[in-house]
Amino acid sequence: MDKKLKIVLSGGGTGGHIFPAIAIADEIRKRFPDAEFLFIGANGKMEMEKVPQAGYKIEGIDIAGIDRGNLLSNLGLPFKILKSLSKSKKIIKNFAPDFAVGTGGFASGPALYEASKMGILIFIQEQNAHAGVTNKILSKKAKAVFTAYPKVEGFPAEKIKFLGNPIRENIVSGMQETAQAKEKMGLNKDKLTILSVGGSLGSRTLNNAWKSHLKQIVDKDYQLIWQTGKLDYKDIVNETKDTDTRNIQILEFIKDMELAYSAADIIVSRAGAIAISELAVAQKPVLLVPFPFAAEDHQTKNAMNLVEKNAARMVKDSEMQEKFWNTLSEICENENVRKEMSANLNYFAKPNAAKEIVDEIFKVVTR
Repeated sequence: MDKKLKIVLSGGGTGGHIFPAIAIADEIRKRFPDAEFLFIGANGKMEMEKVPQAGYKIEGIDIAGIDRGNLLSNLGLPFKILKSLSKSKKIIKNFAPDFAVGTGGFASGPALYEASKMGILIFIQEQNAHAGVTNKILSKKAKAVFTAYPKVEGFPAEKIKFLGNPIRENIVSGMQETAQAKEKMGLNKDKLTILSVGGSLGSRTLNNAWKSHLKQIVDKDYQLIWQTGKLDYKDIVNETKDTDTRNIQILEFIKDMELAYSAADIIVSRAGAIAISELAVAQKPVLLVPFPFAAEDHQTKNAMNLVEKNAARMVKDSEMQEKFWNTLSEICENENVRKEMSANLNYFAKPNAAKEIVDEIFKVVTR
């Protein structure tokens, strides 16, 4: 391109919306080092911290979602929406981008709506199997909708491009041979190893399940890499200090995630969009326990997409006591089941998602 590119990106509220937007910006910046980027986020949300840390400029607007727990707090929402639309319009008019990319979250609604009204090309990236409300509305104006699943209800079918979620580059390039990774983590390379991940805060459901089944883990001589999250870590360490935990690593947080994925024979995880995209690339058999309070139960819909392809097993939160250990044991004790699940995960593995999304954007932009 002859002229200097200018791009608006908007998405936030959670890491699942923010990090794909940053990954797309990173990929564009690789190709066009002189390009100018401007993120639009929601004041007070995590994107206002994470985006500058990634080296990009961000402007905030005052916007929030509907508070279903306190309906009276929503009385001011129409004014916030009008204010956020007005500020988005001003930001976009002043910046004059060539195109805009939205990855969901409160801020992307006003930002991309105003961009589309000005005739600016807009693109949507949806991480989940169930379309978010904001992205569903915006998709009518979008030139393309990039998804992590082949069919996402609520989007025009002709606009869907099943290209996956952009994930961390170290997960794509840093996977290692399983035995070698086990030894690096101080584990026995010959013992079946389970990795449990529940996010940075942790999953109390998963933590309670492991507390209930530590004896079975020891009796079966399995190894467990147990990422507790920061909320439960100290309590779990105290509660297990008199238990035989020689095959169990209790960790508050795992910094080197690609090493942990590599060391695992089986992974137990929530079913967030980015987690699933990483698990698909890791290609390790997985037992998913969807977070039941995710918006519109999207984690269960994410998990079901994998279950239907026999790429994962799923246990609902409400069924953990009856089904967790038996389902996990079925995976642990049957190598053929594990091999089949690993092979089927390949369908969802999109290690080059950011690159392919940017390829598709520029097919449209350079027409």
